[in-house]
Amino acid sequence: MSERSPVRSQNTSRNRRPALKWGALVTVAVLALAGCSAEVQRGFLPGYTDGEVTNQTGRITNLWVGSWIAALAVGVITWGLILWCITVYRKRKNDDRLPVQLRYHVPLEVMYVIMPIIMVGVLYYFTARDQSEIQSNEAPTDLTVQVVGKQWSWDFNYLTDDVYDTGEHAQEIGLDGVLTEQPTLWLPVDERVQFVLNSRDVIHSFWVPAFLYKLDMFPGRTNEFQIVPTRVGEYVGKCAELCGEEHSSMLFNVKVVERDEYDAHIAELRAAGQTGALGLEYNRQQDLRGDNTNVSGTEEEDN
Repeated sequence: MSERSPVRSQNTSRNRRPALKWGALVTVAVLALAGCSAEVQRGFLPGYTDGEVTNQTGRITNLWVGSWIAALAVGVITWGLILWCITVYRKRKNDDRLPVQLRYHVPLEVMYVIMPIIMVGVLYYFTARDQSEIQSNEAPTDLTVQVVGKQWSWDFNYLTDDVYDTGEHAQEIGLDGVLTEQPTLWLPVDERVQFVLNSRDVIHSFWVPAFLYKLDMFPGRTNEFQIVPTRVGEYVGKCAELCGEEHSSMLFNVKVVERDEYDAHIAELRAAGQTGALGLEYNRQQDLRGDNTNVSGTEEEDN
């Protein structure tokens, strides 16, 4: 009776070079495409080639792009290993031999546990570091602006200068959401601004996409954050929280200007009699005279 030879896996070393070459070519192609445009380099975030919009946009962009690079590296390694295994260990014609059968592989299983913990830990560290810096309100400020969200427009109280500006819902004044006619927030360039956010009615969210940051506004609660606008220009803002049927037209503009232009605008508001600050007692059913006139035009009874 003849002795049966043991089952052995096929020698596949001769097939590994093509797979490695293809993997290298794919990696080079991905890196080349990543450097083709400024949009790709910014991770397709809003931005400009002539400078950052605020003192925090560079930090936010770096965190975003770094996260994507790490995710892409993991993806390339994973896809490369999958393609390599498919190429090297594929079943070939007239090959009836089985590969070595293993129930477990301790080093590989340890790697499965350790590597995700390391990746999540690194991502958590950089996220927590940047979030703490972005949300810090400890630095001394040059001016304070209170932003009040309301259905469905905005009021801006320039608390440092003791003047205010108010916006009306676009459809109520016949503008049908025309962006150029929305209320405008003026900010001096290269000066630290403290934003104080409040809501008069429902949850809103103050968002200027070019700032790469937004913060929610809750009734009965005050949220704050600081930025330094570093690029002169005009930007658009909007509410980023579904706040009712006209949410989509709750828009505003932002103008970052030089200090003398900012002072001229503040002087215009003061000359127009818009001094002081608009309180939170107003809502979309009251006009700015505070006479308790509702939308139907009838007087409400005093309690």
